[in-house]
Amino acid sequence: MKKSIAIDMDGVIADTETHFINWYERDYGVRVTPESIRGLEENEMFPDKTAARKFAFTPGFFRTLPVIAGAVEAVKMLMKNYEVYIVSAAMEFPQCLPEKLEWLNEHFPFIDWRHIIFCGDKSVIGTDYMIDDHIKNLDYFKGTTIMFHAFHNVNYTHHQRANNWDEVLTLMENNF
Repeated sequence: MKKSIAIDMDGVIADTETHFINWYERDYGVRVTPESIRGLEENEMFPDKTAARKFAFTPGFFRTLPVIAGAVEAVKMLMKNYEVYIVSAAMEFPQCLPEKLEWLNEHFPFIDWRHIIFCGDKSVIGTDYMIDDHIKNLDYFKGTTIMFHAFHNVNYTHHQRANNWDEVLTLMENNF
């Protein structure tokens, strides 16, 4: 029987950082650099502290996220040896549910609908591995964790870090 992996969407296969920065520049006329937001939480990343949350509640935000480089190919490779589930804590922004499903169907059409989990609390996920960018999800996961690099988690070191999808594949090939 194959071991299982829960893979987060936002910040792991979908590039929320770039999207937030682009939308902020579009709406506020100010270009924020990736370097200037390192170590900050989403609610601290812009001069207008309400902007990121406002974007997350805006129709179309989640539907138009760019794909993180290497994610599609890496997920396909992982599926050869693992049961892969896409897991997103999507309930905080309920309008995003159809957008996230449409996004997955466009960019990851090879993921079966039975392997897509939209939830509120990821601590209930019982896979063997979890790849996520948020500490709050990794800290309460009972299996083996991989912290996918993101601007908001650069100051944390208590989970195995992967800076990109090539590093994830290397970790999984070596089974840590």
